[in-house]
Amino acid sequence: MSTSENLQEAFAGESQANRKYLAFAERAEKEGFVEVARLFRAAAEAEAIHARSHLRAMKAVQSTRENLEAAVHGEEFEFQQMYPQYIEAARKEGNDAALMAFKNAMAVEQVHCSLYLQALETIKQGEDMPRHRIFVCEVCGNTMLDRTLDKCPVCGAGEAKFIEIE
Repeated sequence: MSTSENLQEAFAGESQANRKYLAFAERAEKEGFVEVARLFRAAAEAEAIHARSHLRAMKAVQSTRENLEAAVHGEEFEFQQMYPQYIEAARKEGNDAALMAFKNAMAVEQVHCSLYLQALETIKQGEDMPRHRIFVCEVCGNTMLDRTLDKCPVCGAGEAKFIEIE
């Protein structure tokens, strides 16, 4: 494999390890293993550092405009091509947990695409986005500006499941 392919694979692996170790930390904490949870969080941060290093080596971070365009393209691919195929496979296999996860993710990727397009329009005019309060649903990942709803429109989770992003 080429160095470019190796960097892409390493970036994906380090990114996945970061997320996996954070999930492991949550579980350890729930089970009362606070120090094990800290160890997992430390390793997760190290994996994130590795992933960012690989991303820089790939020269994958461009101008904000180019980054937004790339994000729009990625989100469109996910909700138009990737998740519909995944949903169909999960439905055929009767895997209800995967089906729900894929449906929620597909809906949220559309939201992300819309938000990125809004941001892209503002920076094309040489301006930043207006300040909004940004909320994320801890159940499905739905992202909302200036949340006014008591429950998530994607998964139905209640108000307590929203976290504000600073």
